Amino acid sequence: MRIAICDDDEQELMHLSELITEYQMSREVSLDCHLFHNGTELLCDMKGGDYDLVLLDVLMPGVNGIQAAQELRELDQNVKLIFISASPEFALDSYRVGAYHYLLKPADADAFFTLLDRIGSELFAQEEQGFVLKNRKGVVRVSFPQLEFVEVINKTVSFHMADGTIHEATATLGDFESKLLSRPEFIKPHRSYLVNLSYVQAIGANCIVTKRGNSIPISRQRRSQVQDAYMHFLLRTGTSSSASDAQAAASTAGQEHSNGPWRILLVDDDPVERTFWADILRRHGCVVQPAENGEEALKLAVDESYDCVLLDVMIPGEDGFSICERIRRLIVAPVIFLSCLTESDKQVEGFAAGGIDYITKDTPADLFWAKVETRIRLAVSDRTQFCFGPLLLDLTERRVLLDGEELFLTPIEFDILWRLSERTEHIFTPEEIFAMIWSGQPWDGGKTVQIHMSRLRRKLEKAWTQHYFIETVWGQGYRFVPADC
Repeated sequence: MRIAICDDDEQELMHLSELITEYQMSREVSLDCHLFHNGTELLCDMKGGDYDLVLLDVLMPGVNGIQAAQELRELDQNVKLIFISASPEFALDSYRVGAYHYLLKPADADAFFTLLDRIGSELFAQEEQGFVLKNRKGVVRVSFPQLEFVEVINKTVSFHMADGTIHEATATLGDFESKLLSRPEFIKPHRSYLVNLSYVQAIGANCIVTKRGNSIPISRQRRSQVQDAYMHFLLRTGTSSSASDAQAAASTAGQEHSNGPWRILLVDDDPVERTFWADILRRHGCVVQPAENGEEALKLAVDESYDCVLLDVMIPGEDGFSICERIRRLIVAPVIFLSCLTESDKQVEGFAAGGIDYITKDTPADLFWAKVETRIRLAVSDRTQFCFGPLLLDLTERRVLLDGEELFLTPIEFDILWRLSERTEHIFTPEEIFAMIWSGQPWDGGKTVQIHMSRLRRKLEKAWTQHYFIETVWGQGYRFVPADC
């Protein structure tokens, strides 16, 4: 851990330095510690990324601790700041500039050591999940799970994040290659690219298609290696329900349709019928998740996202019509009934339950696929408004209507509500929400999420007292609970 201590009181500076020496001996760790006598001296030394932890006195001549912290934050968003003062009156100001902690003088050894233990653990976890990148704008932390792919053009390396953010640095790909390729989810399909397999939608003969629609070239020499790596990754992580799904996903990019492979939830209790229809879907590049009954389908709908649900009517337990109504409250994917019941009244009942189409099982395979493909394409192209009872989210206009009245939300509040509503009943941890909305920023322990969630919930509850759309799950996080339509 690299530590800087800044205090104009020589006695206090020595006291903290001695505590750190004592800490090193008790924990048998090595710390790199530097001492500064004023804020100006510290800022002249800082370039960003030099220190993991800065201990700052608040009251110093010239540049005080709060002012120094503001400039430090511009250089490095990730550095942890601990303020030290003889009075608690500056605590609020310190947290406004992103303080990690506020200590009162003289620092107590037990409390200080506990604090260093916690910081050390967090830094170790961060190193396991990402790395610090220095560029012209300062210092940012690049998270491995949020990194979609890396690209180098001339002497500029671009880090494309899952939320669309791009971080650039003047370097070579080789500067990061060993760090990324030591992790099982990264591959090198081309001399100018590194790709996170977690974000791969499909792999074709000449390119990788990511889930955000980016096309990444595959060199001829690496083609087989990349496809094999993707197959092994899918099977190892359980992303695909079977080897045939993985094979379909890894070989059909750009062949059948530009948006594939689509994820299909196929609900049918007859294994023969289920295999028959699943094979047709897989031949067209779809990833199929089978379910034998309605309850299993509902659990899968909560845990995963799908582009379409194919639902038999005659299944054990609740019939398909009842399950359709429940699934539509959980996901926005179109539900298509697939049944041997050909009577017109059954088809009418299927549409009344919320099905977007009704395909009988005597339908030829090519017509079956044409209907499924068309319904998915239409749903994807038209999916700009989502209704949850009295709550309407309009993604095009980025506005929310509640019982017909507009609910005014900030851009961040809108994004939180939208992302939570995409997976209803799923419990989002504060870390998940922070990663989705503030990706690339240093984790603050949940304070930012708590503040915005509290404001969003108050607005929703004030506008609609009959139902709590966002529920706090004690000790776990938050979930979106749609109202009955």
